[in-house]
Amino acid sequence: MDLSFVVNQVLTGLAGASSLFLVASGLTLIFGVSRIVNFAHGSLFMLGAYAAVTIYGPVVAALGPAIGPWFAMLCAALAVGLVGVAIEVLILRRLYHAPHMLQILATFGIVLIMQDAVVLIWGYDQIVGPRIPGLRGAVTIFGLRFPQYELFMLFAGPAVFVGLWLLLHRTRWGTLVRAATRDREMADILGVDQAKLFTSVFFLGAALAGLAGGLQLPREPANIYLDVRVILEAFVVTVIGGLGSIGGALLASILIGLLQAFGILIFPKSTLVLVFAVMAIVLMFRPWGLLGRPEPQTTSDLAETKAAPPDRPYAAHLVVAVLAVLMVLPLFAPDYIVKLSTQAIIFGLLAFSLNFIVATGGILSFGHAAFFGIGAYTAAIAVKNYGVPAGAALLAAPLIAGVVALGVGWFIVRRTGIYLAMLTLAFAQIVWSVAFQWVELTGGDNGIVGVWMPGWASATGAYYYLTLAVCGTAIAVIWRAVFSPFGYTLRAGRDSALRCDAIGIDLRRHRVLAFALAGTAAGLAGSSFMFLKGGVDPSLLSMDISADALIMSLIGGVQTVVGPLVGAAAFTFLKAYIMPLTDQWRLVLGVIIIVLVLAFPRGIVGFVNARDWFSRTVTRSPIPAVEERTA
Repeated sequence: MDLSFVVNQVLTGLAGASSLFLVASGLTLIFGVSRIVNFAHGSLFMLGAYAAVTIYGPVVAALGPAIGPWFAMLCAALAVGLVGVAIEVLILRRLYHAPHMLQILATFGIVLIMQDAVVLIWGYDQIVGPRIPGLRGAVTIFGLRFPQYELFMLFAGPAVFVGLWLLLHRTRWGTLVRAATRDREMADILGVDQAKLFTSVFFLGAALAGLAGGLQLPREPANIYLDVRVILEAFVVTVIGGLGSIGGALLASILIGLLQAFGILIFPKSTLVLVFAVMAIVLMFRPWGLLGRPEPQTTSDLAETKAAPPDRPYAAHLVVAVLAVLMVLPLFAPDYIVKLSTQAIIFGLLAFSLNFIVATGGILSFGHAAFFGIGAYTAAIAVKNYGVPAGAALLAAPLIAGVVALGVGWFIVRRTGIYLAMLTLAFAQIVWSVAFQWVELTGGDNGIVGVWMPGWASATGAYYYLTLAVCGTAIAVIWRAVFSPFGYTLRAGRDSALRCDAIGIDLRRHRVLAFALAGTAAGLAGSSFMFLKGGVDPSLLSMDISADALIMSLIGGVQTVVGPLVGAAAFTFLKAYIMPLTDQWRLVLGVIIIVLVLAFPRGIVGFVNARDWFSRTVTRSPIPAVEERTA
């Protein structure tokens, strides 16, 4: 590479880093103060692009081409900031002390609502934004032409960084923000009005996202896919830089921008993997990020608030009744209902396995879809490429997923809380990237199709019974583990890791084994789903599948045993019957999720089970929870 080309790539990478910093800085600011993991931040970025393209024409016509474009960007940012205030006041303010899982699901519900809201207002077609007058040409740098707007974007990020630094270090408001970031409880004791402070922080963070969306418009058309793309990159930057560190966000943005600029030249088939691989490496060796600070460890926010004695006779009768209905279902139900029920059983196993590590082990995972997809791809590749019998592939695939989960778990369970969750997300995105780009093995975005069960097992009713048998067995194994000494040890570690360590419990080994068991079950669900659909594609590895599993647990009841099974059935049939009724099914689903999070955080089973009528709750461990404060 000659010098001029290297300089051009550096400038391109820095321009991309500057744009990424504008989004990540708002996300970092919001998390640093509120501790809310805001997955809706990408939606605010998307909304900023649409708002800017809508008001651009009238504003430029009124103020002229010199001032109009910049005033339009500012108006878009302010409008998105007000939307952020509405989200904070109406929804997120009620979740500051809720478990991270509920916060994430609430923001995911906001994402669904905003996606359909954008479609209702602007439609599905992408909207090409206007070029900024005075920045339409290019300049010559070392003999190569470089766009003027890219050069402007290169300086926009550092300018915003300087402004944020001055705001945070030279104003009283900034002092309060830094105090709340460092210790919210102490700030509250000292009389800081946290409600107003959090609202102002959300306004600024949302406005920065809206500004980034508006400034992105001359580079990329406004479209409904901007939110998902940018939120993953913004989370990578936020985590690498350090949750709550504006300087860390700038440093991480530069690192990721340069990595993307040169990675496509050096590793053209690994660009999607590199970003998440870097995040995983940073989290492994410095989990609080490059410029972040270690946070005190506290009792898991997934611990139960009270013990609940099981109502065993009634529960046993109910289980027998449900199994009886499931056994005779294909005899009277149409094929469509039988297929939906098969899918509900499969997703019930997926949600049940995730809930096992989340509620019992306190291991919050954003990447459980990785093992679901690994199971599906392993079975499909084994049958399609190597001629392995379908039955053997169905049962061997989860073993591969379990081995992978064992290896991944050995690395990641040393971390806790949101850092562990981001590691699982990084792993899932790496697996998704490999499946998407390794076309020779996985078929790329086309996937692998035409893989079915042979002979008698291909019939709808027969495969239903096969799925009920294998998935029911896996659920029974996990159910037994929940109420075994192994499960009680996991709950002890969830509630008080320091006490477990003091009495000699190898908590890491238990968590690794639990992670491997959950991964094996998810792999079985994936291979079963692959044979049900007759193929596999990268969407089975996407974050949507992980989110669906979390939603199923929420709908049924996170802190109950059978809740994920009930939630999987409810979610599967809800989606099947809502989607045909309206094109805005995402909006309806998002509203349902938010209502459940705010009004029924314990889910269907948790709400009905106030007196333990329908299930045993995951009771508190024999070791009482205590608050831990260690650096």
